[in-house]
Amino acid sequence: MLSRDLLDRGIDDPRVLNAMARVPRERFVLPQSMAEAYADRALPIECGQTISQPYIVGLMTQALEITGREHVLEVGTGSGYQAAVLAELAHDVVSIERHAELSDQAATALAEMGYSNVKLLVGDGSQGWLPGAPYDRIIVTAAAERCPPALIEQLAEGGILVIPVGRDDGQMLERIRKRDGRAEIQHLSACRFVPLVGESADA
Repeated sequence: MLSRDLLDRGIDDPRVLNAMARVPRERFVLPQSMAEAYADRALPIECGQTISQPYIVGLMTQALEITGREHVLEVGTGSGYQAAVLAELAHDVVSIERHAELSDQAATALAEMGYSNVKLLVGDGSQGWLPGAPYDRIIVTAAAERCPPALIEQLAEGGILVIPVGRDDGQMLERIRKRDGRAEIQHLSACRFVPLVGESADA
């Protein structure tokens, strides 16, 4: 059972566990991966991207400390699975994807499942989305060499940003809290993500 597996690995926020239990992961994987939808590993999706393993989704979501009132930015819509989990927890979600095909597929899946609090955009997520700023929470689902400055700027004071940082040979999942305009960084876990692509991905 997914919830039990996540709990055994330290994902113990009941709201996160319940949200992940409500989102049918099989709706967001390729047909040939359906039997592995709940395996605790990343799976390939279109456009050379991946859907993160359930543990990483749980870890990142829990690290955001969402209470239900937050305005959230997601960089890297991918399949739309993480956006669906966020939509279960937050007030609203803005999700940016550079591949229009993935954004369209995610839009279809999210609409069919009745999520009305997710705004999907196609563009350079490394630049964030200034019209929607500031964001109480930001989550980045692709790895940058360092956190793009635009995302720090668009994070609200007191907000939390979760991002994988580093090159392919050594990435670290970081939680960044913005206090007095400065970024306080906490290392959460080693990880492996596809690279963030964009103007500020390697800023």
